[in-house]
Amino acid sequence: MSEARIEAVDLPDPYEVPLEDINMSQGVLFQQQAHWKYFERLRAEDPVHYCPDSDFGPFWSVTRFNDIFEVDNDHQTFSSEGGITLGPPVTMKPEQQMRTPMFIAMDPPKHDVQRATVAPVVAPRNLASLESTIRERVSSILDGLPRGETFNWVDRVSIELTTQMLATLFDFPFEDRRKLTYWSDVITSAPGVLVESPEQRREVLMECLETFTALWHERAKKPPKFDLISLMAHGDDTRDMLSRPMELLGNLILLIVGGNDTTRNSISGGVLALNQHPAEYDKLRRDVGVIPNMVSEIIRWQTPLAYMRRTATRDTELRGKQIRAGDKVLMWYISGNRDETAIDRPNEFLIDRPKARHHLSFGFGIHRCMGNRLAEMQLRIVWEEIMKRFRMVEVVGEPRRNLSAFVHGFTELPVQVHEL
Repeated sequence: MSEARIEAVDLPDPYEVPLEDINMSQGVLFQQQAHWKYFERLRAEDPVHYCPDSDFGPFWSVTRFNDIFEVDNDHQTFSSEGGITLGPPVTMKPEQQMRTPMFIAMDPPKHDVQRATVAPVVAPRNLASLESTIRERVSSILDGLPRGETFNWVDRVSIELTTQMLATLFDFPFEDRRKLTYWSDVITSAPGVLVESPEQRREVLMECLETFTALWHERAKKPPKFDLISLMAHGDDTRDMLSRPMELLGNLILLIVGGNDTTRNSISGGVLALNQHPAEYDKLRRDVGVIPNMVSEIIRWQTPLAYMRRTATRDTELRGKQIRAGDKVLMWYISGNRDETAIDRPNEFLIDRPKARHHLSFGFGIHRCMGNRLAEMQLRIVWEEIMKRFRMVEVVGEPRRNLSAFVHGFTELPVQVHEL
């Protein structure tokens, strides 16, 4: 994935910024890892914080674990219908915007039936059948890595593995699988990074829709299978979705991003975390049995999607703050996962952390990540196979990160591998 080269800018000390001027929607805060101190201050001084002015309009930031849990579990008061991200910039003209409904941005009952249609692809029985396929692909990718030279782990391992997995889940033409990565990156990247205009972005996404529409027609003519397109094409509650092309595109976007960005950035984040905490890497070498627990700690530590948005359906109160109907409310998972009041020693990366699955990265309530078990399984297999081959995956240069307040991830992670 290409990424605009953003020169480092001098960001103000978060404790010197007037509280009312803190604006967490700025992607540069996350790209330069300055967000941690801003969230530390918000959790301590204003855990339900109102930002009156941003490029996306006003919004609330909820930054403590228990408050996020409360909002996430109350879909009657905090609805997904208005969208799960901040939305388009306020300067974008209505005709430039694309409305793409998706089931994660729906409330019951429509949410429930659409989610239930595709959920079988990540049901326990299907996951068990996928494990050998994932292991074969991980082994092939790792065995093909260059020895004695520096390469970009993000592209060679994290993206390649998750893109192969996505192609399998969609039964997408394997030779064209990098299209899935490109579409996912166009969806989530900042303006001017991969596409230059809203019109160009629309053109790319319509290509995505056209490609999947052709696949849909193919699957609809054949007996049902356990791939995502076939499940939707034959599902009682989704088979007519071709008549609502923007809704089909929205659900495709959801499934592509959900299966791509989150897992790939946790794969990269785990390598970086172990390099930053060599005692934990030593602990892993001594006992690979800790890998399943380590996977949960990696997902907490990285928090690959920094927030999810809700919209208040009625006037309500949260931690003494008056939230009005129609207000945007951001649940900052990335802050809640470092909340000192809910997690012991949250700023330490501990691969044997007790209750490591006590984190917010997958969300809670009716919108809890559908593919969380698949993500955990992929990460577990990656680390099991790494430890069979390499004494260390060594980070040998500075990582480059996304310019995004939503996807907390990497574009480059220069590494060298050292065999056992």
